[in-house]
Order: sequence, then C-alpha cells, then structure tokens
Amino acid sequence: MAVRVIVKEPDPILRKVSKEVREITPNIHKLLDDMAETMYDAGGVGLAAVQVGVLKRVVVIDVGDGLIEMINPVITSREGEQVGPEGCLSIPGLVGEVKRAMRCTVEALNRHGEKFVLNAEGYLARAIQHEVDHLNGILFTDLTTVFYEPEKEQRE
Repeated sequence: MAVRVIVKEPDPILRKVSKEVREITPNIHKLLDDMAETMYDAGGVGLAAVQVGVLKRVVVIDVGDGLIEMINPVITSREGEQVGPEGCLSIPGLVGEVKRAMRCTVEALNRHGEKFVLNAEGYLARAIQHEVDHLNGILFTDLTTVFYEPEKEQRE
C-alpha cells in the first residue's frame, strides 16, 4: 500500500467522467488499498479514484463505521433532503453548505466482483453522493453558493 498524491482543484482531470471498471485485476486491488491509505492519511471520509489521478469508477468511504469499497457504484434511489457542510480533499480549506438526499441506495461491486446493494442515510448517504459526483466530474462547489473556511482549532 502507498499514499498517493491527491489531485487538487483546478486540475482538469477532476472534471472528467470516470470510466467503468470492466475487469477487477490486481491493479484495481492495489488502487483500492492505496486509496484507503491515502484517505486515512489525509483525514478524509471518502475518496474517488479520479482524486488520485485515475479515471476509474472506484470509491472508498469510511464515515467511522468501517471501510466501504465500491467499484462501478450507481445510485439507484434517493429520498428526503438534508443540508449540511461538505469539504473535499481536492479543495482543501473550503467548506460549503450542500443539499443532498437524506437516504440513498447504491449498487456496486466489491473487490471480488460481487454485486452488493447498500441502503444509506444521513452522513453515509451524503458521502456516497459526494463521491459518486466525483466520478461524474461534479464537485461540491458546483452545488452550493454558500462557502466558508472551516473553524480553525484554537491553540493555547
């Protein structure tokens, strides 16, 4: 495993649509492993492959309940509404208020090529929608006009 460099805005790759993974190979396994290590190292809760310069439909997420790996994720339903703060490892130092669905269902493949369905709500649903947007070249900054800098920790 290795920590990869996170691509930052305004790199044009972040605006490209990622390609479907047609075959799960050892390189995809390495990508998943490296993405998880990179996400944890950066203190994030989600990372899309495009954020490490790879245009593949691969996402890792951990909102505190354990690592979720998704290959070719597709959101099949959305319900309800939530508005809350979002940041992005590719846009450090900026947070915005974003409206998302409160609940979503996503279908994806795991690292073994097995299809699974995940019903998510709240923070996990927000993270899934954010990362799937990345796969489609959409950034959270496209979805809000209310931005602010995150509160800086006070040091004594």
